[in-house]
Amino acid sequence: MFLTKDSKSPYYQLIYFVDGKRTKISTKTSDRQVAEKFLKHFDPETIKIKPKREASINLNAFIKEYKYYIKDTYSIAYLERAVIPSFNKLEKFLPNLPLDMVSSRNIDQFISSITSYSKSAASLYYRTLKAAFNKALAWNYIKENPFNKIKAPKLTQSYPAFLTFDELQIIISNTERDFLKSIFYTAFFTGMRIGELLNMKWNWIDFSNNFITIKCDESFTTKNKKERFVPLNPTLKNILLNIKPKIYSIAQDDFVFIKCIGVKLNENFVSKSFKKAVRQSGLSNKIHFHSLRHSFCSNLVQKGVSLYVVRDLAGHQNINTTQIYSHLQKQNLTDAVNLL
Repeated sequence: MFLTKDSKSPYYQLIYFVDGKRTKISTKTSDRQVAEKFLKHFDPETIKIKPKREASINLNAFIKEYKYYIKDTYSIAYLERAVIPSFNKLEKFLPNLPLDMVSSRNIDQFISSITSYSKSAASLYYRTLKAAFNKALAWNYIKENPFNKIKAPKLTQSYPAFLTFDELQIIISNTERDFLKSIFYTAFFTGMRIGELLNMKWNWIDFSNNFITIKCDESFTTKNKKERFVPLNPTLKNILLNIKPKIYSIAQDDFVFIKCIGVKLNENFVSKSFKKAVRQSGLSNKIHFHSLRHSFCSNLVQKGVSLYVVRDLAGHQNINTTQIYSHLQKQNLTDAVNLL
């Protein structure tokens, strides 16, 4: 090791060798005596060699990896409804940047462009992509999530549409096919999601103990990956028992609701059939198939059932989801005001 000085810097430079390679470090002083003290106490092994910065993964490559990761973690419905559309829009808006070069400004512009024509889509994309970038953070692809500095789009708070039993009967009267009528009744009396209904098999139903077990297997999993029980009320029990004799050679693993034996119904077909019946009934256009699930929760809450019980019956992951029905607990509100 030795000291040297050149025209590029006013400071003395210390020259040393690492694995035979000449290396230089500044002493940060132009005083020879101070520089010699630096030389005397300098230990090359205490110098941390900065690792070379690895090239960041590109946005497109991350998207591909993330989609592969979540396909076994989340439901196919979530993938098709939220993840794929969100990433498709982001890929169109941004060039194939290195992931760590996606800035808060980029994201702010992207969310603003979506908000200009659909606040609900902007909100969905924001939530979905923020979760994806949190995973990129966990995988050390980025140092911070650019979504953290952007506010989520605010949506107008509106209560979900729900049906009374009399309104359901009107819809049923405008439905021609019996298997569709049975599906609509079952959704109303169980709150099951459309994917759960169309994947339900006869071995899910225990007619002796009057309950349905919504099961997970290799071909189907619930939204939160958990099985749950839903009691079978007398009206629905009779409806399902009336279906059972009509099916020839029922196997326990056959689907309950079918047009052809062994063939699962298409969700889009069932949903559109319900909407068609709603329109023919002259009811609110806000009512759609998922309103049957809202009706199940809403009717329970109005009858005084605890939100925590409703949460378990509906299979909500978080009580916050169930609390959207809390406004229906009108007696609680009345009791509170009467205290004044």
